[in-house]
Amino acid sequence: MNHKKLLSLVMTMGIVASVVTGCSGKNAGASGAGADQKETASSGDVKNVSLKVWSPEEDIDLTQTMCDEFAKAHPEYNITWDISITNVDESCDALTTDADTAADVFIMPSGSVSQLVDAGLLYPITYDQENINAMYSENALDACSKDGILYGIPSTPNSWFMYYNKTMYTEDEVKSLDTMMAKDLGDGIANFSCTVANSWYIEAFFYGAGCTLYGADGTDPKDCTWNNADGVAAGEYLIDLVNNPKYLEDQDGIAGARMKEGTLAALCSGTWAYTELYEVLGDDLGAVALPTFTINGKEAQMSNFADYKCYAVKSGTKEPLAAQQLAEWFANEQNQLARYEANATTPTCLSLQDNEQINANVATAALLAQTAYAVPQPAISQINEYWTPVEAFGTGIVNKEITKDNLKDNLDTVVSSVTSSLTE
Repeated sequence: MNHKKLLSLVMTMGIVASVVTGCSGKNAGASGAGADQKETASSGDVKNVSLKVWSPEEDIDLTQTMCDEFAKAHPEYNITWDISITNVDESCDALTTDADTAADVFIMPSGSVSQLVDAGLLYPITYDQENINAMYSENALDACSKDGILYGIPSTPNSWFMYYNKTMYTEDEVKSLDTMMAKDLGDGIANFSCTVANSWYIEAFFYGAGCTLYGADGTDPKDCTWNNADGVAAGEYLIDLVNNPKYLEDQDGIAGARMKEGTLAALCSGTWAYTELYEVLGDDLGAVALPTFTINGKEAQMSNFADYKCYAVKSGTKEPLAAQQLAEWFANEQNQLARYEANATTPTCLSLQDNEQINANVATAALLAQTAYAVPQPAISQINEYWTPVEAFGTGIVNKEITKDNLKDNLDTVVSSVTSSLTE
């Protein structure tokens, strides 16, 4: 996943910190925001400001329109704009590489907040906090925060859910993975597909079983319970699932191809897969939150990672108040709806989650439903130690190298690896 690469890239923070000396982030930033707010409030003059904005390529025209509307809504500013294309998966690297020339406001993955804050590169969002806190879910705000301080305004969730073929499963059947796997769909048809050999997918079974990664709140780098009794039960479930001939491991896009040709009943993916699947399946395409599964005789809910694309402000901005106001503007209800209408980007504003137009798209509705069960992806530097060993573990299960006989030893290795010191 692109966000994994970003997390590794920002680990060059020691070098960057020397570049942004004097822009130390939360302490200096918070007082600066307050000072700027007082200054603007006490002056009736129009202030000349320059704001540099990075926009994803698919949103560039919409971003220009939003900036024009922002200028109209803020006559206290005479704004000189510098708007250019930098995609979400490039923004953190670009900020890290050259903080001086980086945009004042940009969109980034929430999973990189912690590392960029540690590097002194993000400005805390202190403007209009009461309103911001009311607009978004606690999970979304937590994902964009570090040490209780908000550094990004959540614009769209990034997670995955389950698509299914309505001619093969009913709405009740897709609530339970056990029910789905027990159904006989005929020769040549796989019942369910996921990507066990991918560390952005496999965690759903361990979280569902009750395990924790980096503590209950994702902030303890030395805590991982994947090798306890619940973790062993999750591992055994995965081994049985992968060895079931009705299961299809999704590799190289095979699940999407099989579903479009009618030989797969359900797959795990995100909103990015919707258009291609709908073009083939039409109204036979269903999408729902992830199903439950049975662990130790008890029903458990698959619970995956969720992070958010969020609007952030660089610590070195010369216009901290205007930049914070613009970040909030980009992520407000009106503009989230406009972004949905333009390219079906799922919103995060609580006020839009019951919107009939948005919920008419089954993929958007499924993603919103899944965020209620999802766990914010741990936003600590230690997460860099998670991806590779967990991918190797999942690959071992898929390749049948990991069995129930050696499962516990392999889980011990996973836990040791994901909790090892970053400097070891």
